Amino acid sequence: MKISRLEFAAVLLAAVCVAFSAGWFLRGNAAAQPVRVESERTLVQSTPQLLPAPTATPQPQSKEEALESGEKVDLNTAGREELMTLPGIGEKRADAILAYRQANGPFRTPEELTEVDGIGEGILEGLIDYVTTGEDTR
Repeated sequence: MKISRLEFAAVLLAAVCVAFSAGWFLRGNAAAQPVRVESERTLVQSTPQLLPAPTATPQPQSKEEALESGEKVDLNTAGREELMTLPGIGEKRADAILAYRQANGPFRTPEELTEVDGIGEGILEGLIDYVTTGEDTR
């Protein structure tokens, strides 16, 4: 049995459509989009607990003495006066750091300070060598 030109063209056109469709669907499966995973460590406290009373530690007399001592200020345990020994941190910024820590939990990295109101990249650069979170390896 012989097929006409019209039938041959219809079969050829159908084969091209099937091949195009198969390629279209296979391309979509082979080039899957990357998956973005975001994680956040959240501290949950089931019952409120009272913190132990802070122990009295000798505070340096000036910012210069604090910076020369070589000890880093732990952002997660420092009080207002200790935070104020850092360069670029006065009363308002120290209060903002304490408020951020109270609202969001402990700092994970010193770079997280940029999320505190009033602290940008410039201030962070000036005090990054003088702070720690107790978890970082600096």
